[in-house]
Amino acid sequence: MPESPPGPPSGPPRKRMVRPPGGGGGGGGARGPAQRLKTAKQRTASSQAWLERQLNDPYVAEAKAKGYRSRAAFKLIELDDRLKLIRRGAAVIDLGSAPGGWIQVLLARGAGRVAGVDLLPVAAAPPAEVLEGDFTDPAVAERLARLVGGAADLIASDMAPNTTGHRQTDHLRIVGLIEAAAAFAEQTLKPGGAFVAKAFQGGETAALIAELKRSYESVRSVKPKASRAESSEVYLVATGFRGRR
Repeated sequence: MPESPPGPPSGPPRKRMVRPPGGGGGGGGARGPAQRLKTAKQRTASSQAWLERQLNDPYVAEAKAKGYRSRAAFKLIELDDRLKLIRRGAAVIDLGSAPGGWIQVLLARGAGRVAGVDLLPVAAAPPAEVLEGDFTDPAVAERLARLVGGAADLIASDMAPNTTGHRQTDHLRIVGLIEAAAAFAEQTLKPGGAFVAKAFQGGETAALIAELKRSYESVRSVKPKASRAESSEVYLVATGFRGRR
């Protein structure tokens, strides 16, 4: 499920080792002074900050230049460069697909059958097939599995809940999403498959990792360079699925 700005106006949904856009060094190389927006009466302070952050984000500019639907594409690119998650011809299910940036990367990197799902509508991205619905609905889950030939080599989730502003509540919400995605993966992955999910650093994340280690040979927490430095966002990457318990 995509990230969204904290209030109006609405912005775009949030989902080889890439060099940071615009040059090396993690900051996009030399750039001009940060651009600021004139405060508008209809904008909240948090919306104003979000818009300024987007305006000055080199990954946002690079995503537009390369035709990616979101800056999140660079996160999956880096994860794949480091961990070789996307095998040529692989069957992949993308949970929380909107706006479709991860699907673009999956197809560009040689995935075979790709199916996605989101509560929001997603523009067509053939040959991938994207459903509008809830993956926890058994009928939707069954259809996703059929679309990739019965079982997946990789299940990737960039889902995040709508935030409340209360850190503990928001953390528990994303933990719930990860648990649901992990349960889906348990039923849908092929032995030896991989599972990737967005998480936020916190005590419950350590418990999630411990639980995933019961089903996967390797589990690690990775923070891609494209994740904003001030964010607690990380990705849990579980590889070597042992099969259903």
